[in-house]
Amino acid sequence: MGTVIYWMNTSIDGYIEAPNGGMDFFEPGDDFHQAANDHVRRISAFLFGRRLYEAMEKPWTQDLGQEGAPALEREFAQLYKETPRYVFSDTLQTAPEGVTIVRRKDAVSTATRLKQEIDGTLQLGGPELATSMLDLIDEFWVYTLPVIVGGGKPYLPVEKELRLRLAEHRTLASGPTYQRYVRP
Repeated sequence: MGTVIYWMNTSIDGYIEAPNGGMDFFEPGDDFHQAANDHVRRISAFLFGRRLYEAMEKPWTQDLGQEGAPALEREFAQLYKETPRYVFSDTLQTAPEGVTIVRRKDAVSTATRLKQEIDGTLQLGGPELATSMLDLIDEFWVYTLPVIVGGGKPYLPVEKELRLRLAEHRTLASGPTYQRYVRP
Protein backbone atom coordinates (compact mmCIF):
# COMPACT_ATOMS: atom_id res chain seq x y z
CA MET A 1 0.00 0.00 0.00
CA GLY A 2 1.25 3.45 -0.87
CA THR A 3 1.72 6.52 1.26
CA VAL A 4 0.00 9.76 0.26
CA ILE A 5 1.92 12.89 1.15
CA TYR A 6 0.78 16.46 0.74
CA TRP A 7 3.77 18.68 -0.02
CA MET A 8 3.67 22.41 -0.66
CA ASN A 9 6.06 25.28 0.01
CA THR A 10 4.68 28.09 2.19
CA SER A 11 5.49 31.48 3.58
CA ILE A 12 5.89 31.78 7.36
CA ASP A 13 2.29 32.95 7.53
CA GLY A 14 1.10 29.78 5.76
CA TYR A 15 0.48 30.83 2.15
CA ILE A 16 1.52 28.98 -1.00
CA GLU A 17 0.70 32.01 -3.17
CA ALA A 18 0.86 35.74 -2.49
CA PRO A 19 -2.32 37.85 -2.70
CA ASN A 20 -1.59 38.54 -6.40
CA GLY A 21 -1.50 34.77 -7.10
CA GLY A 22 2.26 34.76 -7.66
CA MET A 23 4.91 32.61 -6.07
CA ASP A 24 7.78 34.99 -6.78
CA PHE A 25 8.48 35.29 -3.04
CA PHE A 26 10.24 31.94 -3.29
CA GLU A 27 13.87 32.06 -4.40
CA PRO A 28 15.21 28.55 -3.79
CA GLY A 29 18.87 28.00 -3.02
CA ASP A 30 20.90 25.05 -4.21
CA ASP A 31 20.31 23.23 -0.92
CA PHE A 32 16.55 23.45 -1.47
CA HIS A 33 16.91 22.16 -5.04
CA GLN A 34 19.02 19.25 -3.76
CA ALA A 35 16.48 18.43 -1.03
CA ALA A 36 13.62 18.58 -3.56
CA ASN A 37 15.52 16.28 -5.92
CA ASP A 38 16.15 13.83 -3.07
CA HIS A 39 12.43 13.83 -2.23
CA VAL A 40 11.28 13.43 -5.83
CA ARG A 41 13.55 10.41 -6.31
CA ARG A 42 11.26 8.63 -3.81
CA ILE A 43 7.98 9.71 -5.46
CA SER A 44 6.11 7.00 -7.38
CA ALA A 45 3.44 9.35 -8.80
CA PHE A 46 2.34 12.97 -8.64
CA LEU A 47 -1.34 13.76 -7.99
CA PHE A 48 -1.96 17.39 -8.96
CA GLY A 49 -4.83 19.80 -9.04
CA ARG A 50 -5.07 21.56 -12.41
CA ARG A 51 -3.54 24.87 -11.35
CA LEU A 52 -0.49 23.29 -9.73
CA TYR A 53 -0.11 20.95 -12.71
CA GLU A 54 -0.12 23.93 -15.06
CA ALA A 55 2.42 25.74 -12.88
CA MET A 56 4.73 22.70 -12.88
CA GLU A 57 4.33 21.04 -16.27
CA LYS A 58 5.72 23.52 -18.79
CA PRO A 59 8.67 24.73 -16.71
CA TRP A 60 9.81 21.23 -15.76
CA THR A 61 9.15 19.46 -19.06
CA GLN A 62 10.31 22.22 -21.39
CA ASP A 63 12.02 25.30 -19.97
CA LEU A 64 14.19 24.14 -17.07
CA GLY A 65 15.10 20.74 -18.43
CA GLN A 66 17.05 22.30 -21.28
CA GLU A 67 20.80 22.53 -21.68
CA GLY A 68 22.04 25.69 -20.01
CA ALA A 69 19.71 25.40 -17.01
CA PRO A 70 21.51 24.78 -13.69
CA ALA A 71 22.41 21.11 -13.13
CA LEU A 72 20.15 20.71 -10.08
CA GLU A 73 17.17 22.08 -12.01
CA ARG A 74 17.91 19.82 -15.00
CA GLU A 75 18.07 16.86 -12.61
CA PHE A 76 14.69 17.78 -11.07
CA ALA A 77 13.22 18.19 -14.56
CA GLN A 78 14.41 14.72 -15.54
CA LEU A 79 13.01 13.16 -12.34
CA TYR A 80 9.73 15.03 -12.83
CA LYS A 81 9.34 13.84 -16.43
CA GLU A 82 10.08 10.22 -15.45
CA THR A 83 7.39 10.22 -12.75
CA PRO A 84 3.78 9.42 -13.72
CA ARG A 85 1.54 12.45 -13.24
CA TYR A 86 -2.21 12.45 -12.58
CA VAL A 87 -4.02 15.76 -12.95
CA PHE A 88 -7.49 16.10 -11.42
CA SER A 89 -9.47 18.43 -13.64
CA ASP A 90 -12.81 18.79 -15.35
CA THR A 91 -11.50 21.39 -17.80
CA LEU A 92 -8.38 19.83 -19.33
CA GLN A 93 -9.14 17.91 -22.51
CA THR A 94 -5.70 16.66 -23.51
CA ALA A 95 -2.47 15.81 -21.76
CA PRO A 96 1.01 14.84 -22.92
CA GLU A 97 2.50 11.37 -22.53
CA GLY A 98 3.10 10.53 -18.88
CA VAL A 99 0.07 12.53 -17.70
CA THR A 100 -3.34 11.04 -16.95
CA ILE A 101 -6.39 13.28 -16.64
CA VAL A 102 -8.82 12.28 -13.88
CA ARG A 103 -12.23 13.93 -13.64
CA ARG A 104 -13.15 15.38 -10.24
CA LYS A 105 -16.05 12.96 -9.77
CA ASP A 106 -13.49 10.13 -9.92
CA ALA A 107 -10.82 11.86 -7.83
CA VAL A 108 -11.24 10.09 -4.49
CA SER A 109 -11.84 6.65 -6.00
CA THR A 110 -8.82 7.01 -8.31
CA ALA A 111 -6.54 8.22 -5.51
CA THR A 112 -7.78 5.39 -3.28
CA ARG A 113 -7.08 2.85 -6.03
CA LEU A 114 -3.60 4.27 -6.66
CA LYS A 115 -2.82 4.19 -2.94
CA GLN A 116 -3.79 0.51 -2.88
CA GLU A 117 -1.96 -0.42 -6.09
CA ILE A 118 1.27 1.55 -5.80
CA ASP A 119 3.74 0.49 -3.16
CA GLY A 120 5.45 3.85 -2.89
CA THR A 121 4.91 7.53 -2.25
CA LEU A 122 2.13 9.44 -3.98
CA GLN A 123 2.78 13.18 -3.81
CA LEU A 124 -0.44 15.15 -3.67
CA GLY A 125 -0.21 18.82 -4.61
CA GLY A 126 -2.73 21.64 -4.62
CA PRO A 127 -4.66 22.86 -1.58
CA GLU A 128 -8.17 22.37 -2.92
CA LEU A 129 -7.37 18.84 -4.09
CA ALA A 130 -5.72 18.06 -0.75
CA THR A 131 -8.75 19.35 1.13
CA SER A 132 -11.03 17.11 -0.92
CA MET A 133 -8.80 14.10 -0.17
CA LEU A 134 -7.91 14.93 3.41
CA ASP A 135 -8.78 11.47 4.73
CA LEU A 136 -6.35 9.81 2.29
CA ILE A 137 -3.32 11.91 3.30
CA ASP A 138 -0.82 10.07 5.50
CA GLU A 139 1.86 12.76 5.79
CA PHE A 140 2.06 16.53 5.44
CA TRP A 141 5.35 17.96 4.15
CA VAL A 142 5.99 21.67 4.42
CA TYR A 143 8.95 23.75 3.36
CA THR A 144 8.45 27.04 5.19
CA LEU A 145 10.18 29.95 3.51
CA PRO A 146 11.59 32.86 5.52
CA VAL A 147 9.10 35.42 4.24
CA ILE A 148 5.71 36.79 5.27
CA VAL A 149 3.40 37.56 2.35
CA GLY A 150 0.36 38.83 4.28
CA GLY A 151 -2.33 36.81 2.54
CA GLY A 152 -3.02 34.73 -0.53
CA LYS A 153 -3.83 31.05 -0.98
CA PRO A 154 -3.42 29.03 2.25
CA TYR A 155 -1.46 25.78 2.50
CA LEU A 156 -4.58 23.80 3.42
CA PRO A 157 -7.97 25.52 3.61
CA VAL A 158 -9.70 23.11 6.00
CA GLU A 159 -12.29 24.14 8.53
CA LYS A 160 -11.76 21.39 11.05
CA GLU A 161 -9.05 20.48 13.49
CA LEU A 162 -6.53 17.87 12.43
CA ARG A 163 -3.94 16.80 15.00
CA LEU A 164 -0.55 15.74 13.69
CA ARG A 165 2.79 14.64 15.07
CA LEU A 166 6.09 16.16 13.94
CA ALA A 167 8.16 13.28 12.54
CA GLU A 168 11.06 15.19 10.98
CA HIS A 169 12.41 18.72 10.99
CA ARG A 170 15.46 20.42 9.57
CA THR A 171 16.62 23.85 8.51
CA LEU A 172 18.39 24.41 5.23
CA ALA A 173 21.39 26.75 5.10
CA SER A 174 19.55 29.02 2.64
CA GLY A 175 16.73 29.60 5.15
CA PRO A 176 13.74 27.31 4.50
CA THR A 177 12.72 24.82 7.16
CA TYR A 178 11.37 21.40 6.32
CA GLN A 179 8.77 19.75 8.51
CA ARG A 180 7.22 16.33 7.99
CA TYR A 181 4.05 15.67 9.98
CA VAL A 182 2.27 12.34 10.33
CA ARG A 183 -1.06 11.33 11.75
CA PRO A 184 -0.70 10.09 15.35
